[in-house]
Amino acid sequence: MFKNYIKIAWRNIWKSKLFSAINIISLAIGFSASFVIGLMVYYDFTFDDFHKDSDRIFRITTTFKSPEGTFGNAGVTVPLYQVLKEEIPEVETTAALYTGGFTNVMNPGSGSVFKDPEYTVFTNPEYFKIFNYTWIAGSAENALHNPNEVVLTQKRARQYFPKTKPENILGKELVYNDSIVAKVTGVVANLDKRTDLIFEEFLSRETAKKTDMVTSAFSEEWGSTSNSAQIFVKLVSPNAATVQTQLDQIAKNHQSEYDKKFDISRRFNLQALKDLHFDTDYGIFSFNNYTADRSVLMGLGFIAGFLLLLGCVNFINLNTAQAYQRAKEIGIRKTLGSSKKQLISQFLGETFLLTVIAAVISLVLASYLLKVFSDFIPDGLAFSLFKEPVILLCCILLLLVVTLLSGLYPAFVLTRFKPYRVIRSTASSNSGKSNLRKFLTVFQFTIAQVFLIATLLVGKQIRFLMNADMGFKTDAVAYVSRPWQYKSVDKNELLLQKFEHIPGIEKSSLGGMPPASFSTHSSGVTFQNEDREIKVDLEILYGDLSYLDVYGIPLIAGRIPLNDTINEYVVNETALEALGFKDPKEILDKNLNINKENYRIVGVMQDFKQRSLKTGVEPMVFGGDTDRGFWSQFRNIHVTLPTHDSQLLKQTLARIEDAYQEVYPGETFEIKFIDDTIARFYEREKRLSTLLNWATGLSILISILGLLGLVIHTVTRRTKEIGVRKVLGATVAQLNMLLCKDFLKLIALAFLIAVPFAWWGIQNWLQDYVFRTEMSWWVFALSGLGMITLALVIISLKTIRTASKNPVKSLGTE
Repeated sequence: MFKNYIKIAWRNIWKSKLFSAINIISLAIGFSASFVIGLMVYYDFTFDDFHKDSDRIFRITTTFKSPEGTFGNAGVTVPLYQVLKEEIPEVETTAALYTGGFTNVMNPGSGSVFKDPEYTVFTNPEYFKIFNYTWIAGSAENALHNPNEVVLTQKRARQYFPKTKPENILGKELVYNDSIVAKVTGVVANLDKRTDLIFEEFLSRETAKKTDMVTSAFSEEWGSTSNSAQIFVKLVSPNAATVQTQLDQIAKNHQSEYDKKFDISRRFNLQALKDLHFDTDYGIFSFNNYTADRSVLMGLGFIAGFLLLLGCVNFINLNTAQAYQRAKEIGIRKTLGSSKKQLISQFLGETFLLTVIAAVISLVLASYLLKVFSDFIPDGLAFSLFKEPVILLCCILLLLVVTLLSGLYPAFVLTRFKPYRVIRSTASSNSGKSNLRKFLTVFQFTIAQVFLIATLLVGKQIRFLMNADMGFKTDAVAYVSRPWQYKSVDKNELLLQKFEHIPGIEKSSLGGMPPASFSTHSSGVTFQNEDREIKVDLEILYGDLSYLDVYGIPLIAGRIPLNDTINEYVVNETALEALGFKDPKEILDKNLNINKENYRIVGVMQDFKQRSLKTGVEPMVFGGDTDRGFWSQFRNIHVTLPTHDSQLLKQTLARIEDAYQEVYPGETFEIKFIDDTIARFYEREKRLSTLLNWATGLSILISILGLLGLVIHTVTRRTKEIGVRKVLGATVAQLNMLLCKDFLKLIALAFLIAVPFAWWGIQNWLQDYVFRTEMSWWVFALSGLGMITLALVIISLKTIRTASKNPVKSLGTE
């Protein structure tokens, strides 16, 4: 019987080739989107879930709250580590991590030198009790207990000691920064599952005392917090409420008098390990790694669900529309003894066969989509994930759900026909089914219209962001950074002199970061305004006397500092207001107190945007290299480049690189353009725009295919009517309008329903931006007009062709 069902199902699918093709294409599009997005969700939600008792592992982060606002830090104050170990019994294990960097590592046995090793960290032995590493050589009990010990991953061990067995590496020495000798006490396998723990080299915490990380790892100051000092804990129980209460009390006990005076509070937060991968506030351990966003994944899930639902709607619409054509088949089957249950099984079998065909095609489309979105998804997300049992099971369940969702209602509709009515040719499609088809058509086009409006408005906002005036020169301005291990400014001053002799460089300057960047340097300052003491956080921008000129930032009062090392500041307009002034001239010659030193305010500069336009302008000061004796802030050289001569630009860049290699031989050269940095602010918005473009295109395609199927069905049923009207004098244009108007009414209704939903969604999305575009009426009008025009063209292609036929042939149609 099953074989017979399959044979009949295939015959019916083949008999209605066009409608079957529409159904298959619609479902294949929905399946492919669901498969790709399902892979993304599965990939992101399975990070670091392989560690034993992962539900008891937490990272501790810090949140600061002040009258100026709330901000967070992935790190903690160093003394908290000891308190956690000694005073909170609910904490089973504590591991401190201090991310550090070295300029070079040498294998003294071979003489090989490795520059700038990545992912090095200082930690204690408990780290390997919290996280599950496989030991290839050595053991957790005998590693990292003493100074000058290091544990390597297998990958790093092969790099430092090629062709040496892991057990033979134990006891060998490595020399860090030409002076720190460390003995290898263990080799662990690299974590082969999805993880954000990307460390390759683990040095004992005691070793940090011989490096510039000594303060970060052993400071006893409760007022200092750095994201280079992080703590993981494993609790006795997954319930973290008790520990969180104790952490709140610890933070309260160590609140300084200064913080109490200015209403500044600190909170230590327990962040579950499963939330680490989704942390967009504090970040993970590699800025280059992909960080997931739950809200984005949820949005993607809705997109996939809607596309799949649109495919199901097409199936229901077309199958119920064709019910009358299969009425005689149903009547005969019932007369011959087929039960309603058997008929429903037959029709669900047809649906399942068609669904399987669509799913097979969608696998090919999914593979293509993964390549199309390769820039937006992590490297580890590959088509091979389909082999995992969880994914296979979800795919099978999805096929069954779609089969029931698509086929159950049409099956019940088809099996309701009475045999005697069918044989007498009185079976017809009632108004209820027609109303359902109208509702589903409106539903389809409402979704497509929402996607279209959202795409246009998001695109409008992105163009606004990319073309907005940042308040400083961004075109043809770039900067070159010195290698980070050089603390002195001497070599950069020499490099600046070389740059000044390159013909293509119009202006140049020594300074810190550019006016807008991902890096900020802030400091809390106090200011005495008459009888009122004001506390405010100010961002600090560092540059020499030419810096503001290079970026075209104008002064509106006063002057720039007299030299690069004097304690003088220029404030921006926002800082002027924060300090209680309206007239720029009134603040000149006043003093800011930073770290018990006075800085004289000598000028006021015009506001500019310091970051993405999601945020507003922050209070800022501009000054020189006042800490040069300890660490020079002038680590970048900023230059303006030729804009109209591509050949000169190419020569200038080559000369810049040559000069860099002369001053810093063997170091990696990289020049960064300011407009590229600004473009990076909006990478997430660009990804959203790309996804919306695809979602819009696919939803319109599915809706238009469904509309085309209904038009073909309607025109076929009304062929004789068309012939009669044409004989009575109706023109092709009149016949086209007659056939089009009912469908166009539905599409217009869908537009009216879509507008408030789209307006509400985009309005909420735009609230995240301090600077945003307007919700222009023409965007809504354009999207509605575009959809109606496209639908009219699709409908007319069939109706005009039918209306143009010889009426004699139409009148002969049965």
